[in-house]
Amino acid sequence: MNPLNSTQRRALRARAHALHPVVSIGQHGLTPAVLHEIDVALLAHELIKIRVWNDDRAARAALSERICAELDAATVQHIGKLLVVWRPAPEPEPAAPAPARRGKTGAAKPAARAVRGAPPAGSARYAAGTRRDRARAPAGSARPGSRAPGAKGAPARGVPRHGVGAGTAADPTRRRRAALPRAAVPAAPGARPPRRRRTA
Repeated sequence: MNPLNSTQRRALRARAHALHPVVSIGQHGLTPAVLHEIDVALLAHELIKIRVWNDDRAARAALSERICAELDAATVQHIGKLLVVWRPAPEPEPAAPAPARRGKTGAAKPAARAVRGAPPAGSARYAAGTRRDRARAPAGSARPGSRAPGAKGAPARGVPRHGVGAGTAADPTRRRRAALPRAAVPAAPGARPPRRRRTA
């Protein structure tokens, strides 16, 4: 691995200041198990601290060089019995596109309907209505279960009861209220009068 320059080393030392040692090298030295643990820690954190329980500074420096040579890492700092080692994380592999979800029969699932709760298109029950609807429907009715205009309970022509057209310009009551000036519209009981704006 290429050696770090002074700017990179200074930034990594600042990042490593608050870290705790994650691997310790004891009396048995740098065994394969310890090397594996250092490799796993570098893969997870990129920047780690290693504690070396050895009083010889030259031996600690040799251990640092051996770790960096075998794991393709770089030494950031050697202070006392602590070694700070850094290795960049490998780039993540591009994820493969997920396959299309399929139903139990193996065919692709149909797209969601535009209207929630609407019956499927081409349904025989929707087209012809139920037996009870056909019995209630008067002769000449446009759809099963509908009532003829003027029948008991049917809305008058041109006056919306609710849903489409209610509370819009088609509503004669709303049209009359919109034509009145603002001050003439009666306020709700208990409502506060509108605040007047100051004019300069």
